[in-house]
Amino acid sequence: MASGEEYPEEENYGDVSSVGALQRAGYAWADVAALEPAAAGRAVRVRGAAQEVRAKGRVVFLVLRQGSATVQCVVAGADGDVGITLFAAGLSRESVVDVAGVVALPRVPVRSTTQQLVEIQVQKLHCISRSVPKLPISVDDAARSEEDVAGAKARGEQLVHVGQDNRLDYRVIDLRTPANQAIFTIESEVEYIFRQVLRSEGFIGIHTPKLISGSSEGGAAVFKLDYNGQPACLAQSPQLHKQMAVCGGFQRVFEVGPVFRAEDSNTHRHLCEFTGLDVEMAIKDHYFEVCDVVDRLFVAIFDHLNKNCVKELEAIQRQYPFKPLKYLQTTLRIDYDEGIRMLKEAGVHVEPMGDLSTQAEKKLGELVRDKYGTEFYMLCRYPSAVRPFYTMPCSDDPLFSYSFDAFVRGEEIISGAQRVHVPEQLTRQAEARGIDVNTIATYLDSFRYGAAAHGGFGAGLERVVMLFCDLGNIRKTSLFPRDPRRLKP
Repeated sequence: MASGEEYPEEENYGDVSSVGALQRAGYAWADVAALEPAAAGRAVRVRGAAQEVRAKGRVVFLVLRQGSATVQCVVAGADGDVGITLFAAGLSRESVVDVAGVVALPRVPVRSTTQQLVEIQVQKLHCISRSVPKLPISVDDAARSEEDVAGAKARGEQLVHVGQDNRLDYRVIDLRTPANQAIFTIESEVEYIFRQVLRSEGFIGIHTPKLISGSSEGGAAVFKLDYNGQPACLAQSPQLHKQMAVCGGFQRVFEVGPVFRAEDSNTHRHLCEFTGLDVEMAIKDHYFEVCDVVDRLFVAIFDHLNKNCVKELEAIQRQYPFKPLKYLQTTLRIDYDEGIRMLKEAGVHVEPMGDLSTQAEKKLGELVRDKYGTEFYMLCRYPSAVRPFYTMPCSDDPLFSYSFDAFVRGEEIISGAQRVHVPEQLTRQAEARGIDVNTIATYLDSFRYGAAAHGGFGAGLERVVMLFCDLGNIRKTSLFPRDPRRLKP
């Protein structure tokens, strides 16, 4: 039977190029993950990838995968007809197949599938998309943990290890592993709770432009481009426009959207494009009102993941073992000065009034965890010199600012502050940082028409998930990563 040839509806097996050719009267669509022993005897139809094809005599065992759920499908020709078994045995792994059959109870649990107490006795089998016979990487190999590889090596055995670059080169296959299916489900949940909590607190979602005339953060790390004859760049954050939205009368706003950074940072936690979780809000008395929102929001996110994503976290654990995140129900806040004292007492050298190095952040995270029992905390009141130009200096000491960072497992995930809302002061601070104020003139002008005191914060979605699950590399939590060396797939 030639691949791609369409078969009449009465045929029980074959290749089809159009799903419209498949009419399954009497078979009800079913989700693999929802199959239960109570469904035994029911005629069902499922569609998924042929993860494994194993012939044993005149019977073929086909493991069908749908998302991260798998079920064993048993193909045995009726009345001595071996055509359907020969067809099944010839399927290449990862081919997409349409199965119609009857749910049955196996004699012994099927240990190689997620559905261990049920199987499908196949009556009709059609392939709607054939995979190439030899895959560049296999899902089984990509799903293997480094511990398994190391354990096999210690025993004198050899298992295939799929490296990070190979995974990303063939990302479409790599995404099919149970861990990756779980990672991006969790990422979706983080975004969902982010929106849900903020909407419950009176925030509205906005969408700001990603093509802008000047730097939104200061410095030169921008992607420059020609915009109809005008110099332009990709936004490093929605910072300027979310502030302008508050100036426009919206008291509380948030955005989930792409952020672009042209930094040549080939590290485990930097990307050239990531998904920003941004918030801006009018404040009444103190920038700690922003910290309060961070506290409620991220504790709600962590609680939700631990309560509602147990299966996903277990799937990640199997490939990338990690310890659950320690956090408090009321998030710890310490001042920058206290953090510096803790580091100095531990023998760590830090530059006076400087930003913390990656090593210092890690060490402070360990010190905070050991002293306060949490791996999620806020460090407040940073020196003004290490914060962006739009950050409000402290009224009691302008060398410090009304700003904060939040850390998970010793790495920064959130940066926030009260903003300068006085146009003359904002202009002076921008000029002091070498920013051409002509490129942000409309931003500066928005504060000349009356502006509320306000503050906000930003976080990277990929980094939040990376650190919550302690995955060690942000490329694991970016669907199709863009870093200084990668622009495809």
